[in-house]
Amino acid sequence: MAYDETAYRRNTDDEVPSGPAAYRAGVASTEHRHRRADLTDTAGTRITEPFDTGRLPAWDGRDRLGVHIGWEIVLLLAVAAIAFLLYNQDAAAVRRPALDGLLITGAAVGLLALGAGLTLRAGVPNLALGPIALAASLHYADNGDQGLAAAAVPALIIAAAGGLIVAVFVLMLHIPGWAATLGAACGVIVYDQLRTAPVAVQGTYDPSAHAFWLFGGFALLAVFAGALGTVAPIRRLVGRMRPVSDPADRRGGLAVLPIAGALIVSSVFAVGAGILLTARTPDVPVVPGTGLEWTGLAFGTALLAGTSAYGRRGGIFGTLLAVTGVVLFLDYADRRNFDIALFAVAGVLIGIGLLVTRLVETYGRPPQPSDPDQDWNAAPTSGVTWSPEMPAPAPQQERWDLGPWGSGR
Repeated sequence: MAYDETAYRRNTDDEVPSGPAAYRAGVASTEHRHRRADLTDTAGTRITEPFDTGRLPAWDGRDRLGVHIGWEIVLLLAVAAIAFLLYNQDAAAVRRPALDGLLITGAAVGLLALGAGLTLRAGVPNLALGPIALAASLHYADNGDQGLAAAAVPALIIAAAGGLIVAVFVLMLHIPGWAATLGAACGVIVYDQLRTAPVAVQGTYDPSAHAFWLFGGFALLAVFAGALGTVAPIRRLVGRMRPVSDPADRRGGLAVLPIAGALIVSSVFAVGAGILLTARTPDVPVVPGTGLEWTGLAFGTALLAGTSAYGRRGGIFGTLLAVTGVVLFLDYADRRNFDIALFAVAGVLIGIGLLVTRLVETYGRPPQPSDPDQDWNAAPTSGVTWSPEMPAPAPQQERWDLGPWGSGR
């Protein structure tokens, strides 16, 4: 079988035996392939997990980015096609003032998609994004007349505190992030449905004057975060919760940072998205509901962007392109009176996004070492192979030379 000496040396200071010594020590035995090794990852944390010496460690963050670049080219072509259809339908849709509305919607959907993508990469998908955005919309509609800061700051503080509380539950109880955030989403929905009638917007903030700045800020943040995720140590740190063996085995230590950070930041992004969506149309009352359609849209867009549903893996420009394409399609469908439910759009996006996840997981893995069925001297074998360098087996005595008790007397 193959012995991945490079991967082993990268994670332990122990000397790697080789040649006959490795054979005598049992390194080449088939049982060694599935032993549990106490290793040290590059972040300095001792971990214990199944270790196959013929493969790279499952938590290694070195992924191939070529598949993401290829998919992002496909997204770019799709965005160009949708923009062409929208322009042919109504050229005024891509000119001001209609363009301002597109940019504001893009910034809002972009914040939700960024939050979904961040929590997906961290392995703790925040299913409360949509309910939080709706709660922020209702809060701003009630208190917007006090000013943008007075209405937004309390909502941001509550969202950040809620994200921190959920992170504590995930870390202390070692539970899946989706389960904890689903419970949090149910709690936020209770607040959203305390009102039984639409709420008129009291605020006077008009984000159209800052439309280009808002969308530009989202675009810069999306590309910067995607580029930052290509750095192997950061990619490894953020993806520490990616499942590799027993789901009950959680790697602690630095895992606190990505989990807490992802849940807090995504909740804050959801508040910003809800306020922008409400401020964009101040004449339209906010209707109470669940907000789960926005959760579906956020995760569908993040998956469409190339973020893996299993965590860690993602591209650079995918979020920006996916958000642009989704917003253009929603505006095109509205102008064509297609009357497509937001849940339907979210469901289709999630379905396509899961296919993209399969693509990313299949072709985004690092190259595997040589055939694990090879032994230490690379000679193909199905069993034990003796080479001239190995000590020859001790000669056995003939059966008739042995006495009744096997003593040879």
